[in-house]
Amino acid sequence: MDRNGAAVAGRFRGWRYGLLLVPLLFLLLFFFYPLASILIVSLAPEGRLDLSSFAELVSSSYYLNTLWFTIWQATLSTLLTLALALPASYVVARYQFPGKSLLLSLATLPFVLPTVVVAAAFMALVGPRGLLNEWLMMAFDLDTPPIQLVRTLPLILIVHVFYNYSLALRMISSFWATQSIRMEEAARVLGAHGWRLWWHIRLPMLRPAILAAAILVFSFTFTSFGVILILGGLQFATLEVEIYRQAISLFNLPMAAALSLVQIGAMFLMLVLYTRLQRQTVVDLQSARTVARPPQTTRQRLLVAVNLIIMIVLLFAPLLALVARAFSSPDGLTTRYFELLSSNPRGSVLFVPPLEAVGNSLRFALATTVLSVVLGVIAAYLLSGRRSLLTAWLDPLFMLPLATSAVTLGFGYIIAPLFVSTGLRVSPLLIPIAHTLVAMPFVVRSVLPALRGIPRSLREAARVLGASPGQVWRLIDVPLISRSLIVGATFAFTVSMGEFGASLFIARPDTPTMPVVIFRLLGQPGASNYGQALAMSVLLMVVCAVSFIVIERTRTLGTSEF
Repeated sequence: MDRNGAAVAGRFRGWRYGLLLVPLLFLLLFFFYPLASILIVSLAPEGRLDLSSFAELVSSSYYLNTLWFTIWQATLSTLLTLALALPASYVVARYQFPGKSLLLSLATLPFVLPTVVVAAAFMALVGPRGLLNEWLMMAFDLDTPPIQLVRTLPLILIVHVFYNYSLALRMISSFWATQSIRMEEAARVLGAHGWRLWWHIRLPMLRPAILAAAILVFSFTFTSFGVILILGGLQFATLEVEIYRQAISLFNLPMAAALSLVQIGAMFLMLVLYTRLQRQTVVDLQSARTVARPPQTTRQRLLVAVNLIIMIVLLFAPLLALVARAFSSPDGLTTRYFELLSSNPRGSVLFVPPLEAVGNSLRFALATTVLSVVLGVIAAYLLSGRRSLLTAWLDPLFMLPLATSAVTLGFGYIIAPLFVSTGLRVSPLLIPIAHTLVAMPFVVRSVLPALRGIPRSLREAARVLGASPGQVWRLIDVPLISRSLIVGATFAFTVSMGEFGASLFIARPDTPTMPVVIFRLLGQPGASNYGQALAMSVLLMVVCAVSFIVIERTRTLGTSEF
């Protein structure tokens, strides 16, 4: 490279690393600063360090039992999820069948639905007045509902699998679809069939993807909050639920902070392992279409059919029950509950019609999408550079907000001195900011594989020919990552529409989001309020379904990490 090319390359590096500070500053101001504020108030209430809460944490059997329950329920949830997702991943990766693209699109829907929607869906299906209990009572002339799953551990595990099944399915099948089948064919020629083929060939080949999916599923179930609180109750308290109880019910901020630190530390270690495993999921560049073929034999058709039945029953039965309940009343089919969403029956000036929450959520989601895409793309460029100790630690750092207690961050936003003095604490702008913290990791994981797949020689050739950094990005990078950008943006939009935990703490009464309104309606007595909650849940579910159809039509199988 001549002197002119070296100068251009130097300017490019300077421009690049200057921009890369932006997402780090965003995390520092809106993630670490609120977190530090509440930890200072909690752990140094008198201006000096007080670690008595940590001493109580390690000496109390109650908190140790809470930690143990959190670990083993997350482990069991992960094992159940992988046991169902692994054979389905084989079917998705290796076979073509009608409706496959649409099915994969809709299968991801549960992952982004807010907890209140899922709670309403499972109550509509297996609750005391759910569809299954009503049918069984009518069929067998029973006086009491035969299915009693509410407030039980089995229902918690079922819902955890419902949430995370599609995540594991997508991650494993995306990796599997791009692996060469030559090794399997050679093993079959040498006599490896059945369990030998799985144990000696497939599982070792898939180990990085399986472990990465397991870590991510474990992380989400380890920090489970809404599922436990709404469907399980305080008797099944996880660390996240206990943080909520200590902070809200008991106002014991030192203990809440101690529990938060334990959770954040554990999750950061898990995310470090996850990001390192993701680097091992190097794919064969052959097309997924050359691997997937229509099932030929009766055994193959049966395998596809059984897995599709399991997928449909697990993922769609609760959602179909939700839709059925939203359009039904004691008098038959009705759209009354949807019509009530725009009404103000009490005529109160302080009342916000539920339908206005749809507009609020759309505005917040659009703002979140813009922020997440800009910050996520910049962060992805930082992580796509040469691997170093810095990028090895920054990678899990950008995902850390996903594993942080919404309760802790919510209190941080409320008490942070800078947010109080500037009025940001009561500003609607805080909602898209909080949503961006959750959505940005999805953008990073969508764009990062595409950036890593761009040959370095293309950029170097353009710089040598005199292209400016902006021209290199516009003419080379953007066309090659455009599909991943659309996927990341759609993820951000959908995550924002369904975000519940942070919105519950910082949403103003006059600007509620759809999940917050659903939660409020579910907490109010009366069939009308319950019906409106179901109707709003259906609207939110439709928005998320359309978004994931866009994702599935846009993304390339095997080139995203979610």
